[in-house]
Amino acid sequence: MVSQSLIEFKGTKDGLIIKIKEHQDFQNIKSALIAQFEKAGNFFTGAKLLDIECPYINEEERLELKTLVMEKYDLSFIEVVEEPKDQIFDGLKEGMTKFHNGTLRSGQVLFYEGNLVIFGDVNPGAVVKANGNIIVLGSLRGIAHAGANGNIQAIVSAHVLNPTQLRIADIIARSPDEKIPDSVNPEVAKVKNKSVYVESNYNKGKKKGER
Repeated sequence: MVSQSLIEFKGTKDGLIIKIKEHQDFQNIKSALIAQFEKAGNFFTGAKLLDIECPYINEEERLELKTLVMEKYDLSFIEVVEEPKDQIFDGLKEGMTKFHNGTLRSGQVLFYEGNLVIFGDVNPGAVVKANGNIIVLGSLRGIAHAGANGNIQAIVSAHVLNPTQLRIADIIARSPDEKIPDSVNPEVAKVKNKSVYVESNYNKGKKKGER
């Protein structure tokens, strides 16, 4: 029997933290989390989820729980990252790199402190965030934030680069209202003159939203 005290909701000024306090089978944790949300009714609808704290699950299971509560109970996820200024990931130098195999679907959030390489698509509603560069070997149609801790030299590249929002460091570029045909060549987004520009083999130096 799953303990009633397994799941704890902690509200902060920034959002909600979910704490899993006992070592249990993952399916038991998942069932207990659903039961707690069902018991709360609509109380947490629209709340911001900061994190799910549990030393007994891996990152894939943590992401599954985040996706569950965001999609089923209408929570939004925000990532709070605090890094000392002297640890900012700098430019295009080689460094820590995380490889993710598979498509990211709506509601999924993937964050890494170094570079991110994704073998798959990033669908609308999915979020990818890295302190370094983001490379998508597929279509990027969700939200991408490279250079998340201040690296203005970071890039975002994809075979199809058509995100709902693209951000490098603190510079945000949104897709234009009108539909733009997908490029036939991989594209790279980078910051020039305090704006985000997209380049490809045949079309260089356009601001985001231009082809």
